[in-house]
Amino acid sequence: MSTVRVPDAVPTPNQDSEALRKAFQGWGTDEKAIIRVLGQRNAFQRRKIREAYRQLYNELLVDRLFSELSGDFRTAVILWTLDPAERDAKLANEALTKKKRKIVDQLKPIIEIACATSPQHLMSVRKFYRILFNSSLEEAVSCTVSPPLRKLLMGLVSSYRYEGETVDGDVSKSDATLLHDAMKKKKLDDENLVWILTTRSFFQLRATFEFYKQNYGNPIDKDIKKCSSSDLSSILQMAVCCIDTPEKHFAEVVRASIVGLGTDEASLTRAIVSRAEIDMMKVRGEYFNANKCSLDNAVIGDTSGDYKDFLMTLLGAKI
Repeated sequence: MSTVRVPDAVPTPNQDSEALRKAFQGWGTDEKAIIRVLGQRNAFQRRKIREAYRQLYNELLVDRLFSELSGDFRTAVILWTLDPAERDAKLANEALTKKKRKIVDQLKPIIEIACATSPQHLMSVRKFYRILFNSSLEEAVSCTVSPPLRKLLMGLVSSYRYEGETVDGDVSKSDATLLHDAMKKKKLDDENLVWILTTRSFFQLRATFEFYKQNYGNPIDKDIKKCSSSDLSSILQMAVCCIDTPEKHFAEVVRASIVGLGTDEASLTRAIVSRAEIDMMKVRGEYFNANKCSLDNAVIGDTSGDYKDFLMTLLGAKI
């Protein structure tokens, strides 16, 4: 499901580090060389390159990239070069410290990290957050997010979910009943609703959502939408989508980032960088189904220069 094209014959981390060092030297920076090396390596290989570069040249690769590059291209390359959990810790901190006009847009990266990545990854994000920002992610959410969103967000980021695929049909039935009761009462901060969404495994929740749809006629996200047009309703719908079909969520993030006047480069970068190694093939398919046009062509039409070339490399294009 990854769109990243790793060459059959991959140079050693030392060789890649030497190629990057050469790209930094002389008059100007060889951006194409940087794209060829970093844009065609997986997370494990990029970690080895970071380690080799530091050993060879006694400086951090990310620091050198920051000094050599600029703009949206720099942001995308650095986010890609970082350890995925460190990247998401930084995205979470940015979401909690840089205010946006709409709280739902501001908190979107938090929901994605908590609901569209593995439980093990979320634990690693929390670890990096403590190291980088001298605070726990849970504390940061508690201090930044106001009720009634706080209870849900706190539960999601502090979750320790079971990672296995085991599903209990009786639990799906009982949980769906509790969720439906909350919908009938239009009580989106219902204790049972929050507890189920923040503690059950993703596989169990998907089975529950399917049971809910079959027995009560609507997908649960539609019933949540019927209850209210509040921020809590929007956050709950987003969480359900990220848990149930993350590829649909990220296809919409890409669409929203390029529709209308101007481009939301931060959202576009986040979507492609964070999903290129996970499910970007599925995201591409969902984008086409929803918009009847190619995700790749949409990105090409709304970006330019080295930034475009880097994103397209992550999408599997040959630049």
